Amino acid sequence: MRIFLLCTIYILLFGTTHAQSSFKVIAFFTAKNDQAHISYVHEANKWFPAMAKKYHFTYDSTNNWNNLNTKFLSQYQVVLFLDTRPEDSTQREAFKTYMENGGAWMGFHFAGFALTPSDYPQNWDWYHNEFLGSGSYRSNTWRPTSAILRVEDRKHPATKNLPVTFKSAPNEWYRWSDDLTKNPDIKILLSIDSSSFPLGTGPKPHEIWHSGYYPVVWTNKKYRMLYVNMGHNDIDYENHTNKELSFTFANKIQDRFIIDALLWLGKKKK
Repeated sequence: MRIFLLCTIYILLFGTTHAQSSFKVIAFFTAKNDQAHISYVHEANKWFPAMAKKYHFTYDSTNNWNNLNTKFLSQYQVVLFLDTRPEDSTQREAFKTYMENGGAWMGFHFAGFALTPSDYPQNWDWYHNEFLGSGSYRSNTWRPTSAILRVEDRKHPATKNLPVTFKSAPNEWYRWSDDLTKNPDIKILLSIDSSSFPLGTGPKPHEIWHSGYYPVVWTNKKYRMLYVNMGHNDIDYENHTNKELSFTFANKIQDRFIIDALLWLGKKKK
């Protein structure tokens, strides 16, 4: 009888919590060409399943972008773009429809990249100009280094557990063509703190930032979304070993932000 009562109490306390927090995540990735992005994707596809077990959500991943269709997406509450973006017009339209109908999304690092001319040109105005609000890629720091990040909004569910500033995992940081501070739909959550400068080691002078304002995490208030600039591990290219020199999910504070952000996206809208 006592064991039965204890089991009943456990189910009431923890079984209910599990049901309330349960949601499904699908991560799309490409993981080709750049070893730093490949390293990050492989790392993400190990870290997120561990977090799914701990926080009671389901994590699936696929490199088949043809799965980016209305029927497939209807199974999931959150979509992740781990490295790239869809290129096919049908896939793009399915994603736009998903987001406009209450879907949730988190994109990392290269998912925001667009540069004309390149293999990823700016040929998707809704995504880069309206949804992300960042426009095209302009430049980046090199090599991947940690930055001191400043929390711009500590009331947001994704940032409420963060200190005012914290040191990130090493990353290649992006600069954009459009000024996010002038977009009324964009809410910047994290930016590079001025104490980070100079940021980057070069060797090219333009790869080292000495001043300026650089958002690295933001949300578009018209959608349930977050763009996160992190997602580029440091790799030993110089000695041609391709050895991993840093990891994205090896920073407790940054990891706390990412999981809080995902739990916010997965929470059912009232």
